[in-house]
Amino acid sequence: MSDKIRALIVDDVAATRENIKKLMEFHPEIEAVGQAGTGEEAITLAKTLRPDVILMDINMPGMDGIEATERLSLEVPDAAVIIMSVQGEQEYLRRAMMAGAKNYLTKPFTGDELIHAAKDAYNRERKVRDALRAKTGDKKQGKVVCVFSGKGGAGKTTLTANLAVALAGRPLTKVAVVDADIQFGDVALILNVPARSTLADVVAEKENLDGDTLIPYMATYSEQLHILAAPARPEQAERISGKMIGAVLKQLRQAYDLILVDTASAFNDATIAALDAADSVLLVSGLELPAVKNTKLALEIMQSLGYDEGKIILVLNRATPEGGIEAKEVEATLKRRFAAAVTTDAKIVAGSINQGLPFVLSHPAAPISRQIHSLAALVAPPEADVAAAETKASRRFRLFGR
Repeated sequence: MSDKIRALIVDDVAATRENIKKLMEFHPEIEAVGQAGTGEEAITLAKTLRPDVILMDINMPGMDGIEATERLSLEVPDAAVIIMSVQGEQEYLRRAMMAGAKNYLTKPFTGDELIHAAKDAYNRERKVRDALRAKTGDKKQGKVVCVFSGKGGAGKTTLTANLAVALAGRPLTKVAVVDADIQFGDVALILNVPARSTLADVVAEKENLDGDTLIPYMATYSEQLHILAAPARPEQAERISGKMIGAVLKQLRQAYDLILVDTASAFNDATIAALDAADSVLLVSGLELPAVKNTKLALEIMQSLGYDEGKIILVLNRATPEGGIEAKEVEATLKRRFAAAVTTDAKIVAGSINQGLPFVLSHPAAPISRQIHSLAALVAPPEADVAAAETKASRRFRLFGR
């Protein structure tokens, strides 16, 4: 390695920071470029120093290492974070991975273990960034997909959340979810992601929106999946205009491969702006008579708005004819065929929502999960070289293996 790995050491104990720095002095491949005693200080220094790796303690007063890692993955994405902790439980590993960490060291560790972890994280992060730059070198814009239903309770938010996780599981694919159900959006809740900022907070930036401006407002589910949450209170929706929704989606196209928009079941300004900006609209229906009636009305309204027929993808959710209505009868009424169908599995879905764990992860082999992946392939067909990319990604996502 011709250049040294530049490391930032973050630990609230000064003696620990010095010991780690001394370990580095025995290895010419790495150098300590800075030290921080808090998560807040780490973020400030990282923005200035731009280190290659950040050695981050978990247990610190104030902002802990997990929260700091989440912030750094958004604000200093080129730095590879390595979590340090005396705890080696799987829950800490999972939380660190979800926050964006690239490796994990259990205290106490040797100099060789430190260098191995730093090199591994640095090399993998460099390969990923190079691949992303090569992939996005043609300035191709991301695709916007709206998920809409003419009737509340159709399961569109659960479908959106699981579809986003399935799409973000692809190699080198960055996905954003915008919760445009601006009064009663639940995407962040279903994905169990604390949203420190929401669409209501973005209003302050409406005059100078760009990709960099939006980054601090995105909540992190995983390194490849970020969420722009709905306002925390229904009355805050008044601050959000359709024009702002359109501007947000335009900017997110520059930073993400796919942008999923969960909309309200109403043709308000925010929803219409999202539908206008979308490349595709997933129109979700059920087999109940009210759902069928409202889906028919939604199709008529979308037609009056001038949407091309190919833009609308009709999706049947909870595709189990327990009430006596068959899918083919609904298709005859709508004069359109369903492009995809997702069956009912009440036990899996209810458990998934209550645990905050998408069923495509908790029950990947279940029929409902396989159907979500089929829908993902319909919405965004995998690239021809996906098999080769998955081989590389399998190495990338072995975050804590040796």
